[in-house]
Amino acid sequence: MAKSSTNVNFKLQNLRKANNMSYESVAKEVGICKAYYWQIENGNRRLYYDLALKIAEVFKLKPDELFYEYYK
Repeated sequence: MAKSSTNVNFKLQNLRKANNMSYESVAKEVGICKAYYWQIENGNRRLYYDLALKIAEVFKLKPDELFYEYYK
């Protein structure tokens, strides 16, 4: 697990729930399968830059607002 990933995982989960979205709906908008997104949100998969951009876009945020602590 990457450092500070717990905070990012918590943010992703809270954003998803606050937007009444399922793992599947976020994954579909990002262009990945539900299992892959679940693994990202739960810290079991590494988050790559291009995917971080797409996830931030789903939640209408800038990537830095969502992932800054992940890359510190």
